Amino acid sequence: MKARRDVYQAIADPTRRAIIGMLAGQPQNVNAIAEQFDMTRQAISLHVKILTDCGLIFIRKEGRDHICEARLDSLSEVSTWVEQYKKHWEAKLDSLETYLEQLKKERYGK
Repeated sequence: MKARRDVYQAIADPTRRAIIGMLAGQPQNVNAIAEQFDMTRQAISLHVKILTDCGLIFIRKEGRDHICEARLDSLSEVSTWVEQYKKHWEAKLDSLETYLEQLKKERYGK
């Protein structure tokens, strides 16, 4: 049984993140995407397949062209995951700020 790729696997690669960024601006065909990178069309097609498997892009046919469109709803899962750690670090930074203010008062009486 083949393991399903997930959105984290997709965004782990800088080329795939760049492709997502390009497609978020406007749909493009695979050739137009490949022209933006210094790699083979076959390598770009593999990246596109991974993004498709993860649900981050959708490919529709227009005549002979395969048009890739961003489907960024899956990124909400990543946003939710990151948000929990953002809250953690904000709390840590708030504690550090309080500690530094306390030190400042002790040292300078302000």
